Amino acid sequence: MASLGGDELEMKNMGDHDEIHTGEKRYKNLECGKSSRSSHSTSHQRNPIGKKPYQCLECGKSFGWRAHLTVHERIHTGEKPYKCVQCGKSFSQRANLTTHQRLHTGEKPYHCLECGKSFNEKAKLTSHQIIHTGENPYHCLECGKSFSRSDSFTFHQRIHTGEKPYQCLECGRRFSQKGSLNSHERTHSWESPHKCLECGRSFSQDSHLISHQIIHTMERPYKCLECGESFSQESFLTSHQRTHSRENQNPLESLNCCIGLDGESRLLQPQQ
Repeated sequence: MASLGGDELEMKNMGDHDEIHTGEKRYKNLECGKSSRSSHSTSHQRNPIGKKPYQCLECGKSFGWRAHLTVHERIHTGEKPYKCVQCGKSFSQRANLTTHQRLHTGEKPYHCLECGKSFNEKAKLTSHQIIHTGENPYHCLECGKSFSRSDSFTFHQRIHTGEKPYQCLECGRRFSQKGSLNSHERTHSWESPHKCLECGRSFSQDSHLISHQIIHTMERPYKCLECGESFSQESFLTSHQRTHSRENQNPLESLNCCIGLDGESRLLQPQQ
């Protein structure tokens, strides 16, 4: 094979670079018909008739891509090769590490065009946008319940199937959701990766950090419809609402009374 001269090689590299901007895909795989920018690109190849030839020997689940099988197998092995240099937390997928690092940097690259709110994950933006559309496209054939997100639908289905694919390597306990496993594993390590940038306090769960941060912002998003008083946490609102329930209670219900044989209601007098 003839080697390229300096000018020729530079022109080839410039051509390859230009394709990044133009999106041109000059090479076509004759087996599956898919095009790519590189003549050596085989990472896209999968069975052209939609088969899933890569099977997990642990649970039998099949995949169309070898890379997807590799990622899936880490559920069983517990392997987490991607480590955050900021806090030491490890992840099974590079994408999950990238998303996690945004907790440290504060980066929120996904913006809602409807209201301008920003998110650190595309999935969170997609979930948020349904607030504006009200769409619930995922329907459970078992009970008829509908969901706005595919992952929520998948989690729900495990209620019916009893599937618990996530196992704790420390004690063997199994969970239906990855987040539940992560929270459980912290009971063994006492890990608190979610740190408040305002005061430095750390929390084991992201939801606990969010509740804590309201202390600094003085935000009170939970409002009582009865009297208009606002609270920083939903649990505080729930406790407050019980005071209205007691105020609206029938006074006779709080007294000791009984119904006589003649149907009359009589107060029980204290015995002398």
